[in-house]
Amino acid sequence: MLHLTDLAKLHRAGTPWGMTSICSAHPLVLRAALQHGRDTASPVLIEATCNQVNHLGGYTGMTPADFADLVYDLAQQERCPSEQILLGGDHLGPNPWRNLPADEAMGQACEMVSAYVRAGFSKLHLDASMGCAEEPAALNDETTARRAAQLALSAEATARATGDTAPLYIIGTEVPPPGGADHALGEIVPTSASAAQATFRTHQKVFKEEGLSQMLDRIVGLVVQPGVEFGNHNIVVYDAAKAKPLTNALGCLEGLVFEAHSTDYQGEKPLSELVRDGFPILKVGPELTFVLREALYALDLIASDLLPDYGDRPLARTMERVMQAAPENWARHYTGRPAQQRLMRHYSLSDRIRYYWARPKAQAAVAHLLEALQGQIVPLPLMWQHMPGASHAAGKALEPESILIERIRESLSTYHAACTPGAVTSEFKELAP
Repeated sequence: MLHLTDLAKLHRAGTPWGMTSICSAHPLVLRAALQHGRDTASPVLIEATCNQVNHLGGYTGMTPADFADLVYDLAQQERCPSEQILLGGDHLGPNPWRNLPADEAMGQACEMVSAYVRAGFSKLHLDASMGCAEEPAALNDETTARRAAQLALSAEATARATGDTAPLYIIGTEVPPPGGADHALGEIVPTSASAAQATFRTHQKVFKEEGLSQMLDRIVGLVVQPGVEFGNHNIVVYDAAKAKPLTNALGCLEGLVFEAHSTDYQGEKPLSELVRDGFPILKVGPELTFVLREALYALDLIASDLLPDYGDRPLARTMERVMQAAPENWARHYTGRPAQQRLMRHYSLSDRIRYYWARPKAQAAVAHLLEALQGQIVPLPLMWQHMPGASHAAGKALEPESILIERIRESLSTYHAACTPGAVTSEFKELAP
C-alpha cells in the first residue's frame, strides 16, 4: 500500500502517485471515505484541524482521542482494515487561541499537539504562522519556524514517552483561507520558488538549533499555494504554466513533496496535473459536505413531492432556522442583501452549513427525512426531476443513506482517479495501492 514516505520517491522517479486527504468530521463523509478505501484497497488519510478537534474539544466537541475512536469505530462497521487508515492533524498551532498572549497560546498549542500524538495521529502539519495578541497578523519565517520547533519538541517528547512511532511532519503555511475565501476570486498567485525554498531552509536551520536534527528526515511535505482556490461563488482552477517556477523548485527540496490545500471542486484533470507536478497530497473537505447537502436537499424535495404527510421541504426550513439562531459560523463570511445571504447560507461553495449538521434540531430533521423515505418507491420521473444521478434507485425500495454515501463517493472517485494514474515502473510497483 502507498505510504506518505513513498510520494517523493515516486515523483522523482517520474511515476507520481497521490493521496487524498479527507478533511471532515461528518460521520457520513467518514463512512464514505472508509468504504472507498475498503473497496479500492487504498490508504484512507483522514485529517482534523486545530479548531475542529483539540484537547479542549474544538467546535466538534471532540478531543483527538475522541476523533480517533470515531474513525476506528466507523472503520470496524464498514470493514475497512485499520492498517489502511492514517490520521493527520492540520494547521496544528496557536490559531484557536491567537487572542491570547503568545506564550499562553503556544502553551495550549503544545498541549494540543501532545494530545494528537497520544491519540495515534501520525501526520502533523505544524502551523504557527499566525500572530497572537498584540502581534502582527502574520509572522516572519524565523518566528514561525521557532514556534513550529516548539510544537515539534512537544510531539517528539510525547512519542518517546508513549513509545509510539514518531510522527511525520508537514511544514509551511502559505495556504488559502481555511474553508475557502469569502469573496469572488480572480487570479491566485502561486508561491514563489524563492519563498518556498526560504521557508524550508529556515525550518531546517531552526530545527537543528533546537536539537531536532533527528526529525528532519521525517519532514515529508511543504505547504505552498499552487494557485488554486474556491470562494463563496467561484473556483480558481490550477494553471500548471503559472505554477512552473514553483514546481521546478521541488527538485531542490530533497525528499519533499508539496501539499495542496483547498483543492475542492477542481475536477479530475486539474487534480491529475497537481499530482503530476509534485502536489500529491490533495486536501478536500467542503466539497464533500457540499455534495452531501446537495443530496440531502434533493431527497427533501423528493419526500415533499412524494409523501403527503412529510411537509414542504422541512429539512431546508429547519436548517435555515438553525443557522439564523446561531449566526456566528456564517455571518462575517456572507455579506450583501438578506436574499443574497440566505442563498449563501444554503448554497455557498465554502459550505459553512457544514458547521450545523451536528446540532440536535438538524440531526432530528435529517433522521426524519431518512426515516420517511426508507423503503419508499420513488417513480423514475420524480427521481429524474430532483436527483437524476440516482435514477438507478428509482422503482425499488429506497435506501436513502446509501444514496448520500454514494454521492460523496463520486467525489472521492474523482480524487482517486487523479491520485492513481497508469502503471508505475517495476522499481516502484510494490508501492502502488
